[in-house]
Amino acid sequence: MTEKIEVGSVIKGKITGVQPYGAFVALDENTQGLVHISEVTHGFVKDINEHVKVGDEVEVKVLSIDEAAGKIGLSIRATQEAPEKPAAAQRTAKPKKRPAQAQQANSDTQGFNTLKDKLEEWIEQSNFN
Repeated sequence: MTEKIEVGSVIKGKITGVQPYGAFVALDENTQGLVHISEVTHGFVKDINEHVKVGDEVEVKVLSIDEAAGKIGLSIRATQEAPEKPAAAQRTAKPKKRPAQAQQANSDTQGFNTLKDKLEEWIEQSNFN
C-alpha cells in the first residue's frame, strides 16, 4: 500500500466499481479502497446507484487502513457538511406518551373500587385470625 495514505487524510479518487454494499474507489494506480453504503452520503441510502457511478471523481476521507488484509475504509460523507434539520421537523416530533402509572391514577375512582375495598376487608379479617 502507498505510504502517503494515512487515516484521516482526504484524497481524490475515482469510482471503479459499485456493489449493493458500497463503492470501490481507486486512490492511485495501485491502491483501492471501499466506501461502505452507509458512508456515501448523509441520511439513508437505499440504492447506492442513485448517488455514485463508475467513473465518478470523488473526494474521500480515509477512515481505516488494514495493512494485513490490504483494505482501506473510505467515506464520502465525512467530506460533506451535515445538512441542518429543518426547524419544522423538530417541532412536529410525536409527543411522548404518559407513563402507565400516571394514567392509572385517574382510574382509582372507577372500576376497581370493589377489589380495593375487598382487599382492605380481607386484610382486616386476616389480622383477627
